[in-house]
Amino acid sequence: MSGQRILVLCPYPEGVAAGQRLKFEQYYDDWRAQGHTVTPASFMDMAMWRVLYEPGHLPAKAWGLLKGYARRLYQLRLITQYDTVFIHMWVMPLGGTLAELLVRRLAKRLIYDVEDNIVSARPPAVGRIRQLLGPLVDRTRKVRLLIARADEVIVASPFLVEPYRTIARGKVHLIPPSLDTERICPTPSGEGMNSPPVIGWTGTFSSRIYLDLLGDVFRRLRQRVEFRLRVIGNFDYDLPGVDVDVVRWSASREAADLQSLDIGVYPLLDDPWTRGKAGLKIIQYQAAGLPCVASDVPLSRDQLRDGETGFLASDDDQWLDRLERLLRDPQLRREMGEAARRDAVANYSTTAISGLYRAILADTAGHSA
Repeated sequence: MSGQRILVLCPYPEGVAAGQRLKFEQYYDDWRAQGHTVTPASFMDMAMWRVLYEPGHLPAKAWGLLKGYARRLYQLRLITQYDTVFIHMWVMPLGGTLAELLVRRLAKRLIYDVEDNIVSARPPAVGRIRQLLGPLVDRTRKVRLLIARADEVIVASPFLVEPYRTIARGKVHLIPPSLDTERICPTPSGEGMNSPPVIGWTGTFSSRIYLDLLGDVFRRLRQRVEFRLRVIGNFDYDLPGVDVDVVRWSASREAADLQSLDIGVYPLLDDPWTRGKAGLKIIQYQAAGLPCVASDVPLSRDQLRDGETGFLASDDDQWLDRLERLLRDPQLRREMGEAARRDAVANYSTTAISGLYRAILADTAGHSA
């Protein structure tokens, strides 16, 4: 079947959230080229997105939430006009599963895209709202219901495929994040490396807890070799004793900001929550032609070839050793970065991934709710 009408129910405005932007959003044009009509329908507007991860702004957040519910209720009235409903994460952010049940009842076909290991693990606490509301913002029941009742389920981590197959009635597909590797690419040929070299980390406020794991490593490293730490995110960051640059993330500068780095780092804990992560940071570093030093956890082992595209580190001493080796050896950085770039293009480019989404859309055409 071709020419499906697809409604995409997602939390965030188009083009701003990595979990949407580097997964399904970048394939809208490809789906349209296949003859489908695609209608994105976000819960939040840009006004709410701008304050979402900022401290305070409670009146603006409350107003954004109310507007989001009104917007979503209007969107739900349109569901029967579509052949396929594609849900990312949830239908409504708070409360029970009534909205999700309603969508399942009305949708002719349902594709569910889930991020993180929400079913069996709790996310790290972020902000006063989550701490105050507690169970009200626990979306485990919503996620479990959608997994169980969707016609197709998409996960981004290989470690979620088998656990979610025990819940799902439909197929469970692994589709990792992907990048336009023509846009996210190494620095143009002939441009030199930074002096001093720049170690970079990119992420949001919610993942800052993992960056903090390397505080002592960076302080010790700075006593041995000169470098600059660049944090690309949506929050302020300071580390006494270390030269830190903070760069506010923006879509227009994303490629250039990654190109400004010499080494990428991906610190992570190994727990049920992180087992659901997709390793997007490693993919971004690889696409930009950067060697990466990552925590020696299953996800990193799956994406990074130790000693070839970067290094794995299991404790502070190993982090210190691997980073120092890369900082002192530009040729090693260059060789690892080139190998990492080849892996990114082969495994995580939009060209490599687009067919997986096309196959799912074609598959759902043969199902009925």
